Amino acid sequence: MRTHHLGLLLLLSSAALLLATSSAAQERKNYVVRLEPRDDDAGSSAESVEEWHRSFLPEATTLDAAGDDGPRIIHSYSHVLSGFAARLTDAEAESLRSKEGCLRLYPEEFLPLATTHSPGFLGLHMGKDGFWSRSGFGRGVVIGLLDTGILPSHPSFGDAGLPPPPKKWKGACEFRSIAGGGCNNKVIGARAFGSAAVNNTAPPVDDAGHGTHTASTAAGNFVQNADVRGNAHGTASGMAPHAHLAIYKVCARSRCSIMDIIAGLDAAVKDGVDVLSFSISATDGAQFNYDLIAVATFKAMEHGIFVSAAAGNDGPVAGTIRNGAPWMLTVAAGTMDRAIRTTVRLGDGQVFDGESLFQPRNNTAGRALPLVFPGRNGDPDARDCSTLVETEVRGKVVLCESRSIGEHVEQGQMVAAYGGAGMILMNKAAEGYTTFADAHVLPASHVSYAAGSKIAAYARSTPKPTATITFRGTVMGSSPAPSVAFFSSRGPNKASPGILKPDITGPGMNILAAWAPSEMHPQFADDVSLTFFMESGTSMSTPHLSGIAAIVKSLHPTWSPAAIKSAIMTSSSVADHAGVPIKDEQYRRASFYSMGAGYVNPSRAVDPGLVYDLGASEYIAYLCGLGLGDDGVKEITGRRIACAKLKAITEAELNYPSLVVKLLAKPITVRRTVTNVGKANSVYTAVVDMPNKGVSVVVRPPMLRFTRANEKQSFTVTLRWNGQPAVAGAEGNLKWVSSDHVVRSPIVIPPAKAVA
Repeated sequence: MRTHHLGLLLLLSSAALLLATSSAAQERKNYVVRLEPRDDDAGSSAESVEEWHRSFLPEATTLDAAGDDGPRIIHSYSHVLSGFAARLTDAEAESLRSKEGCLRLYPEEFLPLATTHSPGFLGLHMGKDGFWSRSGFGRGVVIGLLDTGILPSHPSFGDAGLPPPPKKWKGACEFRSIAGGGCNNKVIGARAFGSAAVNNTAPPVDDAGHGTHTASTAAGNFVQNADVRGNAHGTASGMAPHAHLAIYKVCARSRCSIMDIIAGLDAAVKDGVDVLSFSISATDGAQFNYDLIAVATFKAMEHGIFVSAAAGNDGPVAGTIRNGAPWMLTVAAGTMDRAIRTTVRLGDGQVFDGESLFQPRNNTAGRALPLVFPGRNGDPDARDCSTLVETEVRGKVVLCESRSIGEHVEQGQMVAAYGGAGMILMNKAAEGYTTFADAHVLPASHVSYAAGSKIAAYARSTPKPTATITFRGTVMGSSPAPSVAFFSSRGPNKASPGILKPDITGPGMNILAAWAPSEMHPQFADDVSLTFFMESGTSMSTPHLSGIAAIVKSLHPTWSPAAIKSAIMTSSSVADHAGVPIKDEQYRRASFYSMGAGYVNPSRAVDPGLVYDLGASEYIAYLCGLGLGDDGVKEITGRRIACAKLKAITEAELNYPSLVVKLLAKPITVRRTVTNVGKANSVYTAVVDMPNKGVSVVVRPPMLRFTRANEKQSFTVTLRWNGQPAVAGAEGNLKWVSSDHVVRSPIVIPPAKAVA
């Protein structure tokens, strides 16, 4: 009897194992499938394109159009790449890989979000004679936002003063029965994709706050009396307040599927946007033909669309840059001269400035309280507030070392939960002087590493240390400003180290912009009165540049994306408002690998004098020079390429507005071509600023004479070491100077380890 039961158990176990194995084999996973492009893809109907895509599925699956986990084909792409997104079993995916016409399968991945005063800080003023008003505040330009959607009822998305959408616009609006808002002459299109659309039943309403914030930063209309809890009061507006917005919700909360992102990019190109704003971190350093964002934005560039993309929030570590393809503008994050000020006064009289958005009006927290330092009686370097004990904290001010950017408020919540009366949040060493105006739940002050170290030293050396936190509200004119934020990702660009990335720095610290109640900030999720909020990240700097690109596009509608990028880069500033070199988070001179060409200067970008222009053919020659091979280049460009028949160029030879040269013992000569977009009769003289006297830079010819608008002239730059190559590398600038313009291009000779 026992043997019978044992045999039955073995049989059942074997059957269960077989069933589990079969179930695992049939489990479907999401893929993006790249196909050989057809000549008529973009012009074909959606039905015929999807029918063609379905023909690639194994015969059995074509009958199984949908299952318990949804439809088999999720998206069909036709404008930014040829292919589709589908749910496939492992066996089906393997079968598809071997089919003729299938280039590559990409497993689904999720990319993270790269998460008032800024117009004035950047020189955008309301005067009738200013370039901002002359541009019509971006009138007529369509900015596409790929993000978490928007809150359509927000006043930043009102359409007062805006014309109807341009005739070229082909987009759709999916806001359905939204109380108090929807599409209008400001928001002319809104769509949600994939998981962000919840099976195509939910409208593109913001569920994270992020999309509302970035959209209003790029093109929010004028809203008077904006503030956050009484701080940073003023008139809020985006960079291009009269530009149109097209919203593509490709993220649900903070999850952004690559399948949905590509679907949003595909729709934006089809709809007719002029500028794409992409505050999402793409793959770090992947070869461009493996990077679907690089592939899709190449097609966007070919359609004349300017792409502004976040550099990422993985700084200050070198080589962490995201969105590094040269046809995108890669945006770093910097500070402004506004602070939401707090002050810490110690019992021995030392005073340190910090920041916090928590600013109690009666300032009752401004009294001396015992200061608790977690490492005071144990490890002298420990500042970990995760092991607090209530009896040690209650009624005291706690010194904590910061965790990641998104956990600052949570640290304060923890201190408050243990009865703490206040918190001093000090930076880690790598975070330097970058401080955040966070919406804390208790009296708090975020201070620099230097200040925190002195506070810790005081707490260790004093039997009964005390601290007082006082609140000073909004302070203008803080210095140094601008500087580069510590979290902003750094170059070099792993996929193409011979192209300087990031390209530019914009305001990305403590940015006030429109807000939607959000699960990302649960402490404010039910606060409908919170109309504006402060956020920091390259997510915030990116839409600044998107809006500025829209202003340039409005004034120069025929300029290519490369010409607009050149105008922004060559007109940027490398000096702060005190006239000294821009600093990084350690208050050292910022390198070009941290800030790109410099900090954006919109008033000069609209009139750059000369531009370095580029088109698809030059990028193809560059891609061939990268050594991707014919197939790799075809994957990016969507066309058959024979690199052996082209004149491939090196990265340094691409007609880019900056110059990176791996300079060894022998001299290197590179060629550049500029286009005169200023006065017809103009003379420019080459001026080289190379602080490292061990580097010789010779420009031929040393003078460029133009006699007409849009005239092109070429020159060469020869670089050599005057002696042995320096391991540390060097940085400098090439300036073309006329009576009206200074056209500046960074020169970077990387350290040996950066290009190894």
